[in-house]
Amino acid sequence: QGAQYEDLRKEAAADLGSMSSSGIQFDGFGIGGALDKDSLGTIVSWVNSTLPQEKPKHLLGIGAPEDLFVGVENGVDTFDCVLASRIARTSAVYTMEGRFNLSNAAYKRDFNPIDDECDCYTCTHYTKAYLHHVFRGKEIIAATLATIHNERFIVRLVDQMRAALISGDYFEFKAEFMGRYKHLSGQARD
Repeated sequence: QGAQYEDLRKEAAADLGSMSSSGIQFDGFGIGGALDKDSLGTIVSWVNSTLPQEKPKHLLGIGAPEDLFVGVENGVDTFDCVLASRIARTSAVYTMEGRFNLSNAAYKRDFNPIDDECDCYTCTHYTKAYLHHVFRGKEIIAATLATIHNERFIVRLVDQMRAALISGDYFEFKAEFMGRYKHLSGQARD
């Protein structure tokens, strides 16, 4: 799809955007390929400046919370990525305050849910102490419960982003989220 090269990205997007068979065109477009995190917004904006504006754009393989904002700001409509489940298998979970690992000793006796603001099955039924225990014991349920939480976190975040776009408060929501999320993610919690 053009990797890190603007001319190739735009050429691929123009070719895809103009393709048709018997007058039928694509209903939307997937954006993927070699997307370097540092130039994600730039590359996505190149592609979206060329693809038909009225068609939905789907960003492949981008799933970190901070990257979802970059995608939305550059014209992406939907996302999919294995990141939320991949990191869950190693005990990493997302919260509004940042990402941390449940297998860390600090959670051995923490009888609170992963995230007090989360309504997922895991947060409403299990504590960090229990999850710490099952991760340390290498029980299969650990990855399942962490995945349930992480997937719900991402869906909830995208729902909140959509609501903020509709209400006109997107940039305020982003600033609030990133202020909280970056605050603890930058600390040595993993």
